[in-house]
Amino acid sequence: MDVLYVSPHPDDFKSVLVQIAAQFCPSPPRVVSDGPPPGAGAGGVGRGGPALALGGQEGVLWGVGAVGWYLAEAGGRVGRSLKERSAVWQWISVAQNEITPVACALTLPLLGVKGIDKKLQQSSYGVLMGLLRSLDRSLEPRTFLVGESLSLADIAMATALLLPFKYALEPADRKSVCNVTRWFVTCVNQPQFVAVLGSVQLYDKMAAAATHTVANANAKAAPSQATAHTPAADAEPAGGPPKTEAQLKKEAKKREKMEKFQQKKQMEEKKKQKPATEKKKAEKKELGVITYNTPTSPGQKKDVLSPLPDSYSPQYVEAAWYSWWEKQGFFKPEYGRRSLSEPNPRGVFMMCIPPPNVTGSLHLGHALTNAIQDCLTRWHRMRGETALWNPGCDHAGIATQVVVEKKLMREKQLSRHDLGRDAFITEVWKWKNEKGDRIYHQLKKLGSSLDWDRACFTMDPKLSYAVQEAFIRMHEDGTIYRSKRLVNWSCTLNSAISDIEVDKKELTGRTLLPVPGYKEKVEFGVLVSFSYKIEGSDEEVVVATTRIETMLGDTAVAVHPQDPRYQHLKGKLVVHPFCERRLPIVFDEFVDMAFGTGAVKITPAHDHNDYEVGVRHNLEFINILDENGYLINVPPPYLGMRRFEARKAVLQALKDGGHFKDIRDNPMVVPVCSRSKDIVEPLLKPQWYVGCADMGKQAADAVRDGRLKIIPEHHLKTWFNWMDNIRDWCISRQLWWGHRIPAYFVTVNDPSVKPGEDMDGHYWVSGRSEEEARDSAAKRFNVPKDKISLRQDEDVLDTWFSSGIFPFSIFGWPNQTEDLSVFYPGTLLETGHDILFFWVARMVMMGLKLTGKLPFKEVYLHAVVRDAHGRKMSKSLGNVIDPLDVITGISLEGLHAQLQDSNLDPVEIEKAKQGQKSDYPSGIPECGTDALRFALCAYTSQGRDINLDVNRILGYRHFCNKLWNAVKFAMKTLGDTFIPSGKPQLCGEESVCDRWILSRLSAAVSLCDAGFHNYDFPAITTAIYNFWLYELCDVYLECVKPVVSRADADADEGAGLRAQVCRQTLYTCLEAGLRLLSPLMPFVSEELFQRLPRRRPQDSPPSITVTPYPDSSEFCWQSDGVDREMEFIMCVVRTIRSLRADYNLTKTRADCYLQCVDAETVSLVERYTLQLQTLSYSQTVRAVTAGDSAIPEGCAVAIASDRCSVHLMLKGLIDVEKEVCKLTGKKADLEKQLDRLREKMAKSDYTQKVPEKVQEADMEKMRQSQTELEKVMEAIENFRRMM
Repeated sequence: MDVLYVSPHPDDFKSVLVQIAAQFCPSPPRVVSDGPPPGAGAGGVGRGGPALALGGQEGVLWGVGAVGWYLAEAGGRVGRSLKERSAVWQWISVAQNEITPVACALTLPLLGVKGIDKKLQQSSYGVLMGLLRSLDRSLEPRTFLVGESLSLADIAMATALLLPFKYALEPADRKSVCNVTRWFVTCVNQPQFVAVLGSVQLYDKMAAAATHTVANANAKAAPSQATAHTPAADAEPAGGPPKTEAQLKKEAKKREKMEKFQQKKQMEEKKKQKPATEKKKAEKKELGVITYNTPTSPGQKKDVLSPLPDSYSPQYVEAAWYSWWEKQGFFKPEYGRRSLSEPNPRGVFMMCIPPPNVTGSLHLGHALTNAIQDCLTRWHRMRGETALWNPGCDHAGIATQVVVEKKLMREKQLSRHDLGRDAFITEVWKWKNEKGDRIYHQLKKLGSSLDWDRACFTMDPKLSYAVQEAFIRMHEDGTIYRSKRLVNWSCTLNSAISDIEVDKKELTGRTLLPVPGYKEKVEFGVLVSFSYKIEGSDEEVVVATTRIETMLGDTAVAVHPQDPRYQHLKGKLVVHPFCERRLPIVFDEFVDMAFGTGAVKITPAHDHNDYEVGVRHNLEFINILDENGYLINVPPPYLGMRRFEARKAVLQALKDGGHFKDIRDNPMVVPVCSRSKDIVEPLLKPQWYVGCADMGKQAADAVRDGRLKIIPEHHLKTWFNWMDNIRDWCISRQLWWGHRIPAYFVTVNDPSVKPGEDMDGHYWVSGRSEEEARDSAAKRFNVPKDKISLRQDEDVLDTWFSSGIFPFSIFGWPNQTEDLSVFYPGTLLETGHDILFFWVARMVMMGLKLTGKLPFKEVYLHAVVRDAHGRKMSKSLGNVIDPLDVITGISLEGLHAQLQDSNLDPVEIEKAKQGQKSDYPSGIPECGTDALRFALCAYTSQGRDINLDVNRILGYRHFCNKLWNAVKFAMKTLGDTFIPSGKPQLCGEESVCDRWILSRLSAAVSLCDAGFHNYDFPAITTAIYNFWLYELCDVYLECVKPVVSRADADADEGAGLRAQVCRQTLYTCLEAGLRLLSPLMPFVSEELFQRLPRRRPQDSPPSITVTPYPDSSEFCWQSDGVDREMEFIMCVVRTIRSLRADYNLTKTRADCYLQCVDAETVSLVERYTLQLQTLSYSQTVRAVTAGDSAIPEGCAVAIASDRCSVHLMLKGLIDVEKEVCKLTGKKADLEKQLDRLREKMAKSDYTQKVPEKVQEADMEKMRQSQTELEKVMEAIENFRRMM
């Protein structure tokens, strides 16, 4: 076993890093903190950092880099692809080389560590905040640094920032980098972090925190650990108990220094107070609520002539558009077409909504489903296809009946039985007509472009007729048959329920659970052993069960045929202790010889495995439970007892009779009804079944043959496993609300025909009416119709039966309608992978069975939504979020109030409140529909789970604001008289920057097109986000400003022409960029698109929703050469910006000299001089060749690439002494780091014992550190020349 040696110091972030990485390992190493590994020498862990002794004498890994990477790779936390692994390594480098030095310089003096230069400490705060602001921008669209899950990059960065967050960064600091704070809190709340760190308290009061930490450190560090590793590589905390008078004086001086430092910091804050206040006001304005107040009738077009508000507000943007879209018929497939039957050369796109329950309210699973489906539908519609997204709602048999029954009891103190079936169904319809459209209104709020005129309800006459027809056809050909088998039975509901309505509650041992109808909780999670006596002897057989009451229905004891312990019992019987029943000992291979005694009690009527054994051995099936959970067919005193009261009575009777052996904890899964919370019982009932073997084979073959495609492909294994091992489907439900089964039991009033039994299918006929059924019965039994008496089955069909024919019943099947001929089969079925079998498979089977056609060509299965910490959404955790709360915003108090309206008990409510307080301390800010939709699509990678961070959605609201401001600026730049060209095209006069942004636009168009075709939604959102934010807004709009301003100030004709070309390019980017965005963000794209002038006003589409989606044939200007040039220029710009940030040149413009290796690079720089000057905020930019003496002294130097280095004139602009001091400290750190690496790599066994990947990483780190040291020394020399 591997052994991990770490420092005992609680704030040693290097040891913390490797311990967290170890938490992800499948087999975590043993952690030792009280000594170095064998052969470590005197320095031990304190000198080389953490160490990992590999099992099997494979040697020892030294240092946080090698150990951390080794452990993280074992846990799959170093990236999935080469690109991700490189990014992880890059962030580790940032953590070690940039974050750690300033974090230590800032915080270690506060923890009592000596040897830190005072000036360096004071300057480190500003440097750290600068780094955090840069990190904040990187994290704005992301939850984690690399990919969609936590990686070693996050571990390294979070542990490097642990000390500042705990001891230095005040609430105001954290608020200014809200994305970093959100990311840090997400990281430290991960279970692996919590296991190592416990609960991390963010800094509140510096003095209190520092004192507390020093005390803790002194208390924890034993005298023998004086050389133990501290947060700084070689620094140690001052002092150790007991403290002398001199030490106390020193500490008093430290406190005094700390107070002065605090006062100085407060003075700095006061100086910043005025601009900080102004900034706060601006932020409030950005997130403020602006409403649309222009009187607009429902369906009337929104006013787009009024000026745009100053900032983006979801309430303003989302007002009025939906009703106009709906009234104009944009969502109908007939829009723009003379006839549906007329072939559309662009094709037909049809998708039906997974019908939500009529009782349901919107949750994030609905929101994800609808965001994806609406995005796809809008894209197909904009491509010119005949697009239909058909809405519908499921009658939800059990859920609806429960809701209405509770309402009746609450309001009228009546049960459904008090009312009678017909009156109760009338009450259900009344409730449906009053409340049932709620979810439709919520779907409209999400912007779902459904054709509401085609909305269907599964109990509508059209669909009910299709359900009846499907049952009759399948019954007549023998696919549906009658049989008595075990079903999932809810005693509370008095009905069989489907597997999807059974929650599997996992217990680790003895647990008391509440059960409806019982005052006291019932014991589960225990295994009771008892004995059966062998008839005619004193010998006994010991068996065990978790449901001791079922022994009253035992009809056999089973053992394995090969078990030598029981071979002598062949043909023997055991005696039931409570009745005269003799139970045979049967030999069956299903018994596990190694479990318990190897003997198993068999209750065929109340256990699925026992049922199979009973069938194989022709055992007696004794049903001991009635539909309400009372015992039947048992001897007194158990007869008439409730099942869990009988559990106690039987146990006591076994003890009294000497049959009881023992009782012990037993991990188990308890089946719980999701609707009633009752314990589900396997019960023998005569029911209707669908024979699925043949249909399942056809469904599996359709996928194997490629006729049906399932995306992503990792679901194929599940599909084939289900289809190849499919069981027959029980479709009877003992309810009143639903499609009553059109089957009739026949009684023949003729002595020549013997009476039938309920489970005998021969005595059941089906019919579209009672008269039709009577005719069928008369023919079957060859008697006159007047001798036939019929009784219709009281049961209704499983809700999934009507859902299974939904794709064609909505179009009027079995009638041949126009809609059926045009839209069936459909194109796509999109839904969550959790109902792959319950709904998707049944649609495929029933579609093939009843129509001979697959209901759709492709199935796209999206992931399951979890919270930011990867936990399943659960009301008791407080992490179930209503999407409308994300759209409109809600306070923490509002979230708490929703819990009070739930069915949670007080303990769970308190737990949920704590979860809400932790995740949403200030509630959920208003994000808007567009931001929510965009975030959901951005998260939808083709995996199984989505860890949804609500705070990340807010980042996309800020993105909307960026779009808003960009279009406002662009409209001002275009001017009132601007007229766009008739179509997007190049005129030949475009500048290098124009050609670049058009190349990037073309690339975005191609990426979006590929993304939609491949259902790669993150690729689409990333392409759009990057184009708008990083290319159009951050680069091109900045480059536009000087071009336009020069044209306005100069009468030069050339400047005017350049400005005009620039405006046409800008318009092309805006118009196409909004069209790219429209399927994902329909509201803000419509609002902004309506403000733009049209290329062809006379025949332009009235809405962006029916405007063509950008196509690669239209935007075909992608140029790899131009992209490479601009990437080089942006690399230079970033280098200049980095230098400016290093020297705090926030507003001062400096002269910049770019030293190029050859004339070709000089020429390139000169062509982009205006862009370089604008984007880098430089006074002048001058390109010079290598060795040119034109570069004056007093410049800061940075290498932009192998072709160019940047020289930024600093003389006279900065405090030289301060900069030399800062760089000297950095130089010392780098030299120390290089010494450690050289020492490590110089060891004789380094090349043999250290993994090759770690050696490569060490070489890369050595190269990077050496390069950085050379740059630092060069900078110091430059500064000294200025002094």
